Amino acid sequence: MGKWVGVDGWEVDTVVLNGRQVLRVRHLGYHITFAQTVAEVAELVDLADLVEVVSLPARPS
Repeated sequence: MGKWVGVDGWEVDTVVLNGRQVLRVRHLGYHITFAQTVAEVAELVDLADLVEVVSLPARPS
């Protein structure tokens, strides 16, 4: 599962809906749509503006 954020409050993440993986698009925290393809996301958000959010492992104490 991945998460991407962009300028102006856009967020895209992968979720499982009815047993299928889809892309959830949100703007300023509000749900906009569930997209089946990246092309559908590109109709709303400039893909070049999105960056992936990566969780880094915690540093040992």
